[in-house]
Amino acid sequence: MNKNILRLAIPNIISNLSVPLLGAVDTALVGHLDQVYYLGALAVGSVIFNFIFWGFGFLRMGTTGLTAQEYGRRDRREIMMTFARVQVIAMSIGFAILLLQTPIILFSLWIIESSREVAEYTRVYYDIRIYTAPAVLSLYGINGWFLGMQNAKYPMVVTIVLNVLNIILNVTFIYGFGMHVDGVAYGTLISTYVALLLAIFLFLKKYKRYFLQYVGEELLNTAKLRRYFSVNRDIFIRTLCLIFTFSFFTAVSASQGDLILAANTILLQYWFIVSYGIDGFAYAAESLVGKFKGSRNFEKLKQAVFYNIVWGLILGLAGTIAYLIAGSRLLYIFTNNPEVIELAQSVLFWTVLAPFVSSLCYILDGVFIGATETRPMRNTMVASTFLVFLPAYYAGTYIFGIHGLWLAMVLFMIARGVALGLYLPGRVLNSDRLEA
Repeated sequence: MNKNILRLAIPNIISNLSVPLLGAVDTALVGHLDQVYYLGALAVGSVIFNFIFWGFGFLRMGTTGLTAQEYGRRDRREIMMTFARVQVIAMSIGFAILLLQTPIILFSLWIIESSREVAEYTRVYYDIRIYTAPAVLSLYGINGWFLGMQNAKYPMVVTIVLNVLNIILNVTFIYGFGMHVDGVAYGTLISTYVALLLAIFLFLKKYKRYFLQYVGEELLNTAKLRRYFSVNRDIFIRTLCLIFTFSFFTAVSASQGDLILAANTILLQYWFIVSYGIDGFAYAAESLVGKFKGSRNFEKLKQAVFYNIVWGLILGLAGTIAYLIAGSRLLYIFTNNPEVIELAQSVLFWTVLAPFVSSLCYILDGVFIGATETRPMRNTMVASTFLVFLPAYYAGTYIFGIHGLWLAMVLFMIARGVALGLYLPGRVLNSDRLEA
């Protein structure tokens, strides 16, 4: 079992770490420019696109779970039709976003309170990056399908190419052409479409025989679409709560001034780096739990759950130790502004805790996605957001000041893991549900 887990997890970890690496490089590039509001604009722009794109993360997560179960059942036709349906849905949503791009940015800048300069350069960044929408959502579906097919290598290749090319273009545009956040946006736009073309090429290279299983009349099969949207409705609500939490965090930081926004933006990169690494095992859990649920192999399913949790906790502990040793020194990579560094150091303690206390909820997300038990994910996320995070923020900020915001984030992660753990025996580790 460990061999299977590592076969899926290691490529996922490698590809996942390239995502926060890109964010870290962008933060470092913009953080070393002459004005701090460029970093603020990048942070606010990222929040807006998190809302737009993360909200449709079900196009990857739901596709992985459903495809993995069909793979376990060896249903080649439904494997192909799942791919076709998700691409139609992804492209439709992507072009709808383009049509609504103006009201989206106006509403976003109205909601997020920031300085005039931050708002101005956020608009510059947004007006370019918004055109990545169809490609980003299509890639979600393709990579989710690859993972459901127990293929972690192709998403790794696609993601690494996407992010390495993005980094190269961003450095070129900022240092070669004297651009700022517009250079970051153009780098993202170009690299995203290159990655989509690569993903299509890889699909055709290995899976083109599945086109023989395509049945046009089944594309809009009501029962299949109802199941797809039932699973993904819960994931959508769960993801909106997650986006709300991180966006609330950034919006509150922005309202407290550009220095606090810059410091908190840098420390969030620490969180993302470890979370994406641990998600390598969460993705492995999605693939394996879905596969064993589809083949109704309860013993293997239990092993997949247990060993992925253990691996996730180990990696989370390693991240906490690493930040304890080197967290303060890493700040100088992101910025040379002494005020930002001093402020970030004052709340670094919470970031040191984050990897270990967050690891359980990341892994259990993958377990529940693979089992397509999405209702518990929805319920626990709603409760963690509105019954834990927000009360902890308001109470904690009143008592501890800036530390209260970080305390709320830590408690939010702990609550998610504990609540999902309570659901685990009855909803996933239950042979009766497996046989149903």
